Amino acid sequence: MSFVKGHGTQNDFVVLPDLDARLSLQPDAVAALCDRRRGLGADGVLRVTTAGAALAAGVFDRLPDGVAAGDWYMDYRNADGSIAQMCGNGVRVFAHYLKASGLETADEFVVGSLAGPRPVVLHHADADTAEVTVEMGKANRFGTGSAVVGGRSFAGLAVDVGNPHLACVGIDRSDLAALDVGAPVSFDSALFPDGVNIEILTAPVDGAVSMRVHERGVGETRSCGTGTVAATVAALANQGADTGTLAVHIPGGEVTVTITESTSYLRGPSVLVARGELSEVWWNTAHA
Repeated sequence: MSFVKGHGTQNDFVVLPDLDARLSLQPDAVAALCDRRRGLGADGVLRVTTAGAALAAGVFDRLPDGVAAGDWYMDYRNADGSIAQMCGNGVRVFAHYLKASGLETADEFVVGSLAGPRPVVLHHADADTAEVTVEMGKANRFGTGSAVVGGRSFAGLAVDVGNPHLACVGIDRSDLAALDVGAPVSFDSALFPDGVNIEILTAPVDGAVSMRVHERGVGETRSCGTGTVAATVAALANQGADTGTLAVHIPGGEVTVTITESTSYLRGPSVLVARGELSEVWWNTAHA
């Protein structure tokens, strides 16, 4: 059972090639695989398959809107084994893997997800590194909310990027660095009944913001692709703008996000770190 380990701005994933979607990704097994002591360790798992194969295997009951049966499909699982609609950093790593492995020869193609189709452009890709732009779709605001992170209360903008976010603008850089983002969080459960990813970020200065994120089902991660999009929407709104481009600095590096009237774009790096084989005995035991 082969795997690849990769990351996008240090948001790391185990990539599982499974073109026929035959693997059983039970939550307990995914959680064990993502555990940094008893498994390989990762923020999530990316199953590589096609939308048609995933449909036939019962991964979902119908194709996601806008996704064709022949499209590549990123079946993304959080570190706790739960299913997630979308992951911007994961799409970059997924697309990089397809090109590096020879499964895809084009530099522009579509990656399907539960949140819909995500067109990608590979500006550069080799066996180890890539630079990828993902069209992330329209980011929609749906109100304001509040959360407690690291013992501090924050108000923020609710943003749907195919998954829910609360982006809170205004902390200064020194306080952001000291904040315990990994601590348990609380938030408006009425506004976010299925949980929420929470971004804490500085106001824009010279076209850039700094951000940290608490991802639902994971905790603090070094980066969150959809989170950088939500953060950019909130940072622009903080300046009275609906569109624009910002550099977003996260603990794992830097990405560039562009918001237009109709869609959004995320550009950043991908790194494929290792390739190997999972023990079948270990995998079967993890499912027990």
